[in-house]
Amino acid sequence: MLKGTREAVLQRINPISIHGQISWEIVFIHADDPESQLHAARIGPEAVAGHTLDAGDRIELEYLVGVVVKVTRLPSTQ
Repeated sequence: MLKGTREAVLQRINPISIHGQISWEIVFIHADDPESQLHAARIGPEAVAGHTLDAGDRIELEYLVGVVVKVTRLPSTQ
C-alpha cells in the first residue's frame, strides 16, 4: 500500500532501544485477513495517537509508501 489506512488487531508491543532512543515494535494481524501472517512495524512514541496501546486492541494503521507512520487505537465494540 502506497498511502492509506488499514484496520488491524494488535498482538503485542515491545519497547526497543535504538541508539538510546526508545521506540516500539508492534506486532499485528490485519483485521480483514485474520488468517494472514503476523506483521511487525517499528515506530516512535510520537506515531501513536493517545500514546497507549495494549495487546488485543483494535488499531488503525496509517501507511505511507508501505511503511506504518501512525497508529490509532479504535474504540472498543463492546
